[in-house]
Amino acid sequence: MQTQRAAHAFGLALLLALSTVAAPASAQDAVQDPKQPSVDNPHMHIWGSSDLNQCWTHFDGNDSAGSASEGYGEETFGEGQQVEVDFSCKMQENLKQDLYLDANGTITFEFVVAIYSANDCNDDNQECIPLTFTLMKGSTEIAKQEFPSVNKNGDDEALQWNLNANETMARWNKSIEEPEIRVQFSWAADTGLLCGLLFDCTGEFRFYYSDNENNDTVEVNFPVINHTIPGEGGGGDGIGGAVSDALPGFGLVAGIGALALAAVGASRFTREE
Repeated sequence: MQTQRAAHAFGLALLLALSTVAAPASAQDAVQDPKQPSVDNPHMHIWGSSDLNQCWTHFDGNDSAGSASEGYGEETFGEGQQVEVDFSCKMQENLKQDLYLDANGTITFEFVVAIYSANDCNDDNQECIPLTFTLMKGSTEIAKQEFPSVNKNGDDEALQWNLNANETMARWNKSIEEPEIRVQFSWAADTGLLCGLLFDCTGEFRFYYSDNENNDTVEVNFPVINHTIPGEGGGGDGIGGAVSDALPGFGLVAGIGALALAAVGASRFTREE
């Protein structure tokens, strides 16, 4: 009889342990793929080819594999041609977990470009588009920032865009809502009587990547937060579930404690026999 009670006690404790051993589910796990975002790894780096035909992003600042050795992508345009680019930088791999951001935080974009074109644009012949960055959430446009006063004399220029987050940006679903950056520029080329004689008026658009030789910062900093999914830690709506959700690892401690109590009880029952 006592042996049967001990077995029942041990079985009950084992069920308790299994129901509480899981820690709360988090959108950003402690063990991270360095190419994926996390609270400790919120900087999205930008890489690409030398001709701007390819541009990709991930969160590992030490992995520039495949990116242009010069540290930038560049496209040139013949004299009199419109200086025009339109390309997107997408995540190299899909998000492996949903990405959660602080809805009251700030997304900071830092870019470096070098543009050579005319200062003014005659839009009678072709539409002029100032340097424009667009943040996409999957296929949805989230925000856009224009830089109409960017230098067009061929010198490098660092640009910063501080975007206030909101509820729309609070959650990014994995596999379908990866962040993407679209870059657009369309402007008249430099022309003049001295072009081709004394001056090289070839149009140019250069976009720097995160591994540029000048060590200029090129990245996007997201206000990443951990997000605990209520109820998945304790498996219930009672006090145990609430405490388990609030204290990561509490379920594991509770489970081990239950097993220890069962072992003590079983030992006492054996001695009484």
